[in-house]
Amino acid sequence: MKSTFIALLLLIFSTPLFAQNAAPDYGFRLGLTAHPNFGWLKPGDGKGNGISMGFSYGLLADFNFAENYSFATGLTVTTINGKSTEINPQLYHDNSSPDPAAYDLKYKLQYLELPFTVKLKTDKIGDISWYGQFGFSNDFNLSAKQNAEFNGRSIADDRNISNYTKFYRAGLILGGGGEFDIDNHTSITVGLTYNNGFTNIVKDQKRSVKNNYLGINFGVFF
Repeated sequence: MKSTFIALLLLIFSTPLFAQNAAPDYGFRLGLTAHPNFGWLKPGDGKGNGISMGFSYGLLADFNFAENYSFATGLTVTTINGKSTEINPQLYHDNSSPDPAAYDLKYKLQYLELPFTVKLKTDKIGDISWYGQFGFSNDFNLSAKQNAEFNGRSIADDRNISNYTKFYRAGLILGGGGEFDIDNHTSITVGLTYNNGFTNIVKDQKRSVKNNYLGINFGVFF
């Protein structure tokens, strides 16, 4: 899996060379982002318990290959939090007990996120252009912690669950928003991104837990 991560990093840093050779007239833009997100969980055996706030910050990059189309990527540190009630989680439940037991869990997961998306933009209407975005999210786990309660009693607080959490997470990205020109070389982008995780985030083969988030995006391109 680490070799896959290294290959993805080589791909993102080699893409500017490809973009310059393939479409030198359209340009490359680099920016910064910092924004909140709202995460939730979908356990296979149990239920999600509402929405938890997380945060994302890092770099944005647009490689424009046509007048209104670009390959949009970046490199961000993204925290995805979520709460769930799950039946007999391996980390806490004594499997010798014949009765099912419900545990209230809070996942606090931090990822290095590398999105691969296509961005479609309108022509400028004044100083504003609108965009839609679609693609895939590649996330590599940096930190995994968990709070756990059973029958209203705390049994874990910020427990390290890295050994029980998968290193790689994949998600489907769907988003949209607007870009507002400040001057000839600087613009502000504001929008929404829905990231639908479709891989299991836990290593326990008897359980399935997927996490999703809605991000309120703020960024500056230079």
